[in-house]
Amino acid sequence: MPHLKDITEHSSTRRSFFKLAGSVSAATAFAASIAACGSGSKGSSDAKADGAKAGEINKDGTITAGIAYDISTTFAPSQASGAGPLAANIHIFEGLYGLDPASRKRYNALATADPEKIDDTTYHVTLREGAKFHNGDPVKASDVVYTYGKFTDKSSLFAQFLYFIDSVNAVDDSTVEFKFNQPFSLFADRISLMQIMPESAEKDFEAFGAHPIGSGPYKFVSATKGDHIEFARFDEYNGPRPALAKAMNWSILSDAAARVTAIQSKRVQAVESVPYDNIAVLENTSGLSVESVQSFGLLFMMFNCEKEPFNKVEVRQALFYALDMDKVIKTALLGNAEPATSFLQKSHPDYVEASTVYTHDADKAKKLLKDAGVEDLTLTVRSTDHDWVVSCVQLIQESLKEAGIKATIEPTPSSSLYSDYVDTGNFDVLIAPGDPSVFGNDVDLLLSWWYRGDTWPTNRFRWSGTEQYKQLQEYMNAATTSSDPKAEWKKAFDLLSDNVPLYPLFHRKLPTAWDSETLVDFKPLPTTGISMLGVGTTK
Repeated sequence: MPHLKDITEHSSTRRSFFKLAGSVSAATAFAASIAACGSGSKGSSDAKADGAKAGEINKDGTITAGIAYDISTTFAPSQASGAGPLAANIHIFEGLYGLDPASRKRYNALATADPEKIDDTTYHVTLREGAKFHNGDPVKASDVVYTYGKFTDKSSLFAQFLYFIDSVNAVDDSTVEFKFNQPFSLFADRISLMQIMPESAEKDFEAFGAHPIGSGPYKFVSATKGDHIEFARFDEYNGPRPALAKAMNWSILSDAAARVTAIQSKRVQAVESVPYDNIAVLENTSGLSVESVQSFGLLFMMFNCEKEPFNKVEVRQALFYALDMDKVIKTALLGNAEPATSFLQKSHPDYVEASTVYTHDADKAKKLLKDAGVEDLTLTVRSTDHDWVVSCVQLIQESLKEAGIKATIEPTPSSSLYSDYVDTGNFDVLIAPGDPSVFGNDVDLLLSWWYRGDTWPTNRFRWSGTEQYKQLQEYMNAATTSSDPKAEWKKAFDLLSDNVPLYPLFHRKLPTAWDSETLVDFKPLPTTGISMLGVGTTK
């Protein structure tokens, strides 16, 4: 399915594009979705010391960047699912709370303080005094209520993450009341995904999606598909992260070679999604810093759990033990990933090692297959057709052969992979990338993407009828109502590692390059995209 393709698969070459105006597709389907250990000549902490100094910031300067993803969806926050618009929107819009794009830590944005707890299922949030939208209108509680309605509309993919909210009401112009249908301990972090839109957007919502109006530090100026996104400083912004440049110009550079050339020549000051095999070249370019930041973004293996013999847990485990992930990571990704030891990457604040950690053990794989009564296993592995994924799958095919498993690999464009094969049940094993952490970093959100609702458990890996699935839901629900949820998350991680209906093979590092001689306080991100919040330029 193409709607979330460019976020969730982080492709550097092939991708499907959508028209921005007149035919914007609402993200109504869910596709496999899109990070701090580093490798690079200079980490982000070195950039300021070795390059530009804070006192040299040119407040009338222009920041330039190259992004890897085109304008594939509307900019309207409740509908935006493309990586390009999502990256732009963190500069154009504000939520009540924000998650720092680099650290993933929460901060007050339009809200003046943490939510005020009225009772277990009622919270009040007070808005920042004097906050304005780019058209000059004040930000009011009624705008928050309107935005909530758009985010929970059936056409919004974000509705699935706001399931715990019963109603949102304006107490007065500056106070918003949230009523829950259950206690929910992660409210402040979760509500950060809801970027506030003015009520006036409803007059022509399609036009708003093409020319967005927010309350963030930068105003949208223009965008041309396949070419650029242009921003200007919002001089009336009074929030915590003002624009430090007069303008920003982002070049859309979908071609990986074009990004490398642009940053080498310093035509742009930063680029995301540096190809792994170009990291060394850029490290040796004068004035550039390169860093690969550990992400949640994963490559997962998923089974058709209704189909023999993949309905047997021993068979699913056997395939995981058969894989030499160290070899895959070293060869295909040049070391830019960590093998999965849990659902989360090790750098995540809620990480805990799972009860089962898969390492390369062909003999154990063979024994598990024998115990399951399976001989001469032959299967088809379908995958996305991105170059780096195909390289991984070819190495995976070799590992399976060593364990006596004959696998045919079928790389397929995502536009047809999900609709023609996965959603129809016409597959054995799927290997694909995913990363919903672009929407938020709390454990419930990351788990919910794949393990709540019908889209994945029922219609894709077809495991929702099992007792193990029901137990998983109990663990997840208990965690969201607990004041200390880590014990319940641990149970969920263990259950998933033991049953592996869909489970990560590795978590990737995301390489970013930037001009540390001209950008001040720039930090590479653990998700797809570029952030210039709090970043200045000497140019």
